Amino acid sequence: MEEPANKISDESQICRPSNKILTPPFDDITVRSLAAGDTVHLSGTIFTARDAAHKRLSELIAARKPLPVDLSGQVLYFVGSTPAPPGRPVGSAGPTTSYRMDPYSPILIAEAGLRGMIGKGDRSPEVVEAMKKYGCVYFAAVGGAGALIATHICKAEVVCYEDLGPEAIHRFEVRAFPVIVAIDTKGNSLYRGKVSSRVL
Repeated sequence: MEEPANKISDESQICRPSNKILTPPFDDITVRSLAAGDTVHLSGTIFTARDAAHKRLSELIAARKPLPVDLSGQVLYFVGSTPAPPGRPVGSAGPTTSYRMDPYSPILIAEAGLRGMIGKGDRSPEVVEAMKKYGCVYFAAVGGAGALIATHICKAEVVCYEDLGPEAIHRFEVRAFPVIVAIDTKGNSLYRGKVSSRVL
């Protein structure tokens, strides 16, 4: 699978001032109220997972087995952070390119109740359709700013799949974690030019 070439036309929009402060887990009303281009600051609990963890979760769902973490209403951050320096919960924690999760995201949205994803880069049509049908948003975080993002992570602990090392599923406690809604529940996308010019 080739990595999508689409990029947000102005990544400086990600950290522009915003009065949207949200705390996961999200309900359907909250998720569907968000529009592509909205800037959001997340505070509270989010979870991390990359492709290896996504594959395991998807296999459990397909086998009708319980998941090791409750994703209902939750947000998954596609990240594998570096080792924590002294006095900090994590090291650099920049987003992973999201297309690696595309084969697994639809089943997590449909069956596990996932309401939000954070990464970088465009998503596949199948992922966007699941987002529209079940109510899920895709947030973009600033690529290449992992050290800055890490300052918004107050606590980190492994939840499961410790054998995956930095790609284990972690629980992050975050404060004013800055993201932008890149794709909303209507399918509007900053990557595909389907939003008004005021957010590009």
